[in-house]
Amino acid sequence: MEQMSLFDKREESIPLASRLRPQKLEEFVGQEHLLGQGKMLRNLIEQDQISSMIFWGPPGVGKTTLASIIAGRTKATFINFSAVTSGIKEIKEVMGQAEISRKMGIRTVLFVDEIHRFNKAQQDAFLPYVEKGSILLIGATTENPSFEVNAALLSRCRVFVLKALEENDLVKLLQNALQNPAGFGQQKIEMIEEQLRAIAVFANGDARTALNTLEMAVLNGDIQPDGSIYVTDEGVAQCINRKSLLYDKSGEEHYNLISALHKSMRNSDPDAAIYWMCRMLEGGENPLYIARRLVRFASEDIGMADSHALQVAVAAYQACHFLGMPECDVHLTHAVTYLAMAPKSNALYRAIEHCKDDVRTKNAEPVPLQLRNAPTKLMEDLKYGEGYQYAHNTEEKLTRMECLPESMRDCCYYEPTMQGEEADVKQRLEEIKRWKKQGDKL
Repeated sequence: MEQMSLFDKREESIPLASRLRPQKLEEFVGQEHLLGQGKMLRNLIEQDQISSMIFWGPPGVGKTTLASIIAGRTKATFINFSAVTSGIKEIKEVMGQAEISRKMGIRTVLFVDEIHRFNKAQQDAFLPYVEKGSILLIGATTENPSFEVNAALLSRCRVFVLKALEENDLVKLLQNALQNPAGFGQQKIEMIEEQLRAIAVFANGDARTALNTLEMAVLNGDIQPDGSIYVTDEGVAQCINRKSLLYDKSGEEHYNLISALHKSMRNSDPDAAIYWMCRMLEGGENPLYIARRLVRFASEDIGMADSHALQVAVAAYQACHFLGMPECDVHLTHAVTYLAMAPKSNALYRAIEHCKDDVRTKNAEPVPLQLRNAPTKLMEDLKYGEGYQYAHNTEEKLTRMECLPESMRDCCYYEPTMQGEEADVKQRLEEIKRWKKQGDKL
């Protein structure tokens, strides 16, 4: 009897997601906007007329599977390349072979998984061969190619955006896994649709996560006397007790979520703001980062309409610093809700942006003499401080002294709104300007 080695590649040792990887377009689930009948990508694959392209989408939506399907249909030489294990040396070797093939009339399709992991020099190594047509490049990335792929290389590739799979798509995949002989089709698995839908919701659009979770649930099911496997609700619940959220603290999703939080607060939607904040926290974001953004928001989007907002935001930052996670989540919720419900004004933001533009583009005017100090005799002789008017010496606590350079006398940066407390500020400022101009009483 032949002894089986621990290293024998038994079928059941291969992950379920790999065993069920579609080999044909007809087996592929999802991405109807690209692969539906008559859609561009489907036509390119069926007609074997592919050009260099980038597949951009979240994990588990079929980027590598599409490349595998293309490999099975194209008449070109197909090379699978990993950005994780390959460097410039390997790139040049492959490119050299591709150039030889091109001169022989043979196309080479190079699939680069996780192309965003290549640095600029590595990506540049592809460029001349893509330009000459030595290779057709297919890159897969979970990161925004606008940021992660060199502009020159990106301009020579079509970008196809793959979407997270719908719940019904994932349920269809899970049902196929239970029926397909390559999956659990040769076993009797007792699972109800509600359990499959629970796994689909947990997977959050990721087919790989869905199939891995199904496999875990089945392997931990109760084996019945007849050999069938009964999957309990409790078993499924244990497999989906914590969702792995798509969140990269240095990637695009980081900026997408903080943008969603900021814009939800600006739109006075506390429920949406709390949701996006919680998504960031559950994804592992540093609460102090969120708190810092709230401090900025308090002045940028609320400002003088409710100056207490800045105090609340700073207090939330201090609370996060004192307590940390998980206790500080309620302080962030307090601040996010307050900021969302506060009256909004971007007058301070507009004021500083307008002023910065002037400072950067106009002449740097000298400080008017009346605003300069004169701590020395020489400065006095040069008229420093001459004409200065001390506001506290007046009944109105105001003077008509000009504080801007002569050439900027009519500049207006701060334009208060009628929102919240800023309405009172607006009235006060208008009275001051009228008094300075006309001599009216305050």
